[in-house]
Amino acid sequence: MSSSGQSEWIRSALARYEGPLTRYAAHLTGDIERARDVVQDTFLRLCSQKRSWVDDHLAQWLFTVCRNRALDVRRKENCMSFTDEAQLEAQATQEPEPSSVLEQKEELSRVLHILETLPPNQQEVIRLKFQNGLSYREMSEVTSLSVSNVGFLLHTGLKTVRQKLDAWSRSSSTPMRRIK
Repeated sequence: MSSSGQSEWIRSALARYEGPLTRYAAHLTGDIERARDVVQDTFLRLCSQKRSWVDDHLAQWLFTVCRNRALDVRRKENCMSFTDEAQLEAQATQEPEPSSVLEQKEELSRVLHILETLPPNQQEVIRLKFQNGLSYREMSEVTSLSVSNVGFLLHTGLKTVRQKLDAWSRSSSTPMRRIK
Protein backbone atom coordinates (compact mmCIF):
# COMPACT_ATOMS: atom_id res chain seq x y z
CA MET A 1 0.00 0.00 0.00
CA SER A 2 1.22 3.51 -0.73
CA SER A 3 2.22 5.74 2.15
CA SER A 4 -0.65 8.10 1.31
CA GLY A 5 -3.10 5.16 1.47
CA GLN A 6 -1.65 4.11 4.82
CA SER A 7 -1.88 7.70 6.09
CA GLU A 8 -5.51 8.00 5.00
CA TRP A 9 -6.35 4.70 6.71
CA ILE A 10 -4.74 5.94 9.96
CA ARG A 11 -6.56 9.30 9.71
CA SER A 12 -9.85 7.50 9.16
CA ALA A 13 -9.27 5.21 12.16
CA LEU A 14 -8.31 8.20 14.27
CA ALA A 15 -11.47 10.09 13.31
CA ARG A 16 -13.68 7.08 14.07
CA TYR A 17 -12.07 5.71 17.25
CA GLU A 18 -10.21 8.51 19.05
CA GLY A 19 -13.21 9.66 21.11
CA PRO A 20 -14.45 6.20 22.11
CA LEU A 21 -10.92 5.02 22.94
CA THR A 22 -10.27 8.13 25.04
CA ARG A 23 -13.46 7.60 27.07
CA TYR A 24 -12.59 3.93 27.54
CA ALA A 25 -9.00 4.67 28.55
CA ALA A 26 -10.14 7.47 30.88
CA HIS A 27 -12.34 5.03 32.72
CA LEU A 28 -9.49 2.55 33.04
CA THR A 29 -6.78 5.03 34.03
CA GLY A 30 -8.89 7.46 36.04
CA ASP A 31 -7.38 10.48 34.32
CA ILE A 32 -8.27 12.14 31.01
CA GLU A 33 -4.69 13.27 30.31
CA ARG A 34 -3.26 9.81 30.86
CA ALA A 35 -6.08 8.46 28.70
CA ARG A 36 -5.07 10.77 25.87
CA ASP A 37 -1.47 9.57 26.19
CA VAL A 38 -2.66 5.94 26.09
CA VAL A 39 -4.74 6.61 22.97
CA GLN A 40 -1.84 8.42 21.31
CA ASP A 41 0.38 5.43 22.04
CA THR A 42 -2.31 3.11 20.66
CA PHE A 43 -2.38 5.00 17.36
CA LEU A 44 1.41 5.14 17.22
CA ARG A 45 1.39 1.36 17.48
CA LEU A 46 -1.24 1.21 14.75
CA CYS A 47 1.10 3.19 12.49
CA SER A 48 3.66 0.40 12.74
CA GLN A 49 1.16 -2.30 11.75
CA LYS A 50 0.41 -3.45 8.25
CA ARG A 51 -3.16 -2.63 7.34
CA SER A 52 -3.75 -6.17 6.07
CA TRP A 53 -2.91 -7.55 9.54
CA VAL A 54 -5.51 -5.53 11.47
CA ASP A 55 -8.03 -4.05 9.04
CA ASP A 56 -10.61 -6.85 9.34
CA HIS A 57 -10.65 -6.50 13.16
CA LEU A 58 -9.55 -2.88 13.62
CA ALA A 59 -11.93 -1.98 16.50
CA GLN A 60 -10.99 -5.11 18.42
CA TRP A 61 -7.28 -4.47 17.84
CA LEU A 62 -7.47 -0.82 18.91
CA PHE A 63 -9.49 -1.52 22.05
CA THR A 64 -7.22 -4.41 23.02
CA VAL A 65 -4.04 -2.36 22.61
CA CYS A 66 -5.66 0.59 24.38
CA ARG A 67 -6.85 -1.59 27.27
CA ASN A 68 -3.48 -3.27 27.71
CA ARG A 69 -1.66 0.05 27.63
CA ALA A 70 -4.14 1.67 30.05
CA LEU A 71 -3.81 -1.23 32.48
CA ASP A 72 -0.02 -0.98 32.24
CA VAL A 73 -0.20 2.73 33.04
CA ARG A 74 -2.58 2.13 35.93
CA ARG A 75 -0.38 -0.63 37.33
CA LYS A 76 2.72 1.48 36.94
CA GLU A 77 1.21 4.48 38.69
CA ASN A 78 -0.79 2.31 41.09
CA CYS A 79 -3.75 4.61 40.66
CA MET A 80 -7.25 3.28 41.24
CA SER A 81 -9.35 6.47 41.02
CA PHE A 82 -12.01 6.94 38.38
CA THR A 83 -12.61 9.92 36.12
CA ASP A 84 -15.63 12.08 36.75
CA GLU A 85 -18.25 10.63 34.42
CA ALA A 86 -19.89 14.03 33.92
CA GLN A 87 -16.63 15.26 32.38
CA LEU A 88 -16.62 12.36 29.92
CA GLU A 89 -20.25 12.77 28.97
CA ALA A 90 -19.66 16.46 28.26
CA GLN A 91 -17.88 15.33 25.09
CA ALA A 92 -21.20 14.27 23.54
CA THR A 93 -21.76 15.87 20.16
CA GLN A 94 -25.55 16.31 20.15
CA GLU A 95 -27.45 18.39 22.64
CA PRO A 96 -30.98 17.43 23.65
CA GLU A 97 -33.82 19.93 23.67
CA PRO A 98 -33.50 22.46 26.50
CA SER A 99 -36.69 21.26 28.20
CA SER A 100 -35.28 17.78 28.76
CA VAL A 101 -31.67 18.58 29.63
CA LEU A 102 -32.15 18.47 33.39
CA GLU A 103 -34.21 15.26 33.29
CA GLN A 104 -31.65 13.54 31.08
CA LYS A 105 -28.78 14.64 33.32
CA GLU A 106 -30.56 13.32 36.38
CA GLU A 107 -31.28 9.99 34.68
CA LEU A 108 -27.72 9.69 33.42
CA SER A 109 -26.39 10.55 36.86
CA ARG A 110 -28.52 7.81 38.46
CA VAL A 111 -27.48 5.23 35.87
CA LEU A 112 -23.79 6.13 36.14
CA HIS A 113 -23.97 6.07 39.93
CA ILE A 114 -25.55 2.61 39.81
CA LEU A 115 -23.00 1.49 37.19
CA GLU A 116 -20.17 2.51 39.51
CA THR A 117 -21.55 0.17 42.19
CA LEU A 118 -21.12 -2.86 39.92
CA PRO A 119 -17.97 -5.01 39.98
CA PRO A 120 -15.26 -3.64 37.64
CA ASN A 121 -15.59 -6.50 35.11
CA GLN A 122 -19.34 -5.85 34.73
CA GLN A 123 -18.71 -2.11 34.36
CA GLU A 124 -16.13 -2.77 31.68
CA VAL A 125 -18.30 -5.00 29.48
CA ILE A 126 -21.28 -2.64 29.81
CA ARG A 127 -19.11 0.30 28.74
CA LEU A 128 -17.57 -1.65 25.85
CA LYS A 129 -21.04 -2.63 24.65
CA PHE A 130 -22.98 0.60 25.10
CA GLN A 131 -20.35 3.32 24.90
CA ASN A 132 -18.28 1.71 22.17
CA GLY A 133 -20.67 -0.64 20.35
CA LEU A 134 -18.43 -3.70 20.46
CA SER A 135 -19.84 -7.16 19.80
CA TYR A 136 -19.61 -9.97 22.34
CA ARG A 137 -16.76 -11.52 20.36
CA GLU A 138 -14.89 -8.21 20.21
CA MET A 139 -15.42 -7.69 23.94
CA SER A 140 -14.16 -11.22 24.52
CA GLU A 141 -10.96 -10.49 22.61
CA VAL A 142 -10.43 -7.14 24.35
CA THR A 143 -10.93 -8.51 27.87
CA SER A 144 -9.50 -12.02 27.35
CA LEU A 145 -12.74 -13.48 28.71
CA SER A 146 -14.83 -16.13 26.96
CA VAL A 147 -17.79 -14.94 24.89
CA SER A 148 -20.15 -16.72 27.29
CA ASN A 149 -18.50 -15.03 30.28
CA VAL A 150 -18.88 -11.64 28.58
CA GLY A 151 -22.56 -12.42 28.00
CA PHE A 152 -23.03 -13.49 31.61
CA LEU A 153 -21.32 -10.37 32.97
CA LEU A 154 -23.34 -8.12 30.67
CA HIS A 155 -26.62 -9.83 31.59
CA THR A 156 -25.87 -9.79 35.32
CA GLY A 157 -24.74 -6.16 35.29
CA LEU A 158 -27.75 -4.93 33.33
CA LYS A 159 -30.12 -6.92 35.53
CA THR A 160 -28.63 -5.28 38.61
CA VAL A 161 -28.87 -1.81 37.04
CA ARG A 162 -32.54 -2.42 36.12
CA GLN A 163 -33.38 -3.68 39.62
CA LYS A 164 -31.76 -0.67 41.27
CA LEU A 165 -33.45 1.75 38.87
CA ASP A 166 -36.82 0.08 39.46
CA ALA A 167 -36.30 0.32 43.22
CA TRP A 168 -35.38 3.97 42.89
CA SER A 169 -38.37 4.81 40.66
CA ARG A 170 -40.75 3.06 43.11
CA SER A 171 -39.38 5.20 45.93
CA SER A 172 -39.49 8.40 43.86
CA SER A 173 -42.34 10.33 42.33
CA THR A 174 -40.33 10.95 39.16
CA PRO A 175 -41.08 8.38 36.42
CA MET A 176 -38.07 6.55 35.05
CA ARG A 177 -37.72 5.18 31.55
CA ARG A 178 -36.98 1.46 31.48
CA ILE A 179 -33.52 0.40 30.22
CA LYS A 180 -33.72 -2.49 27.82
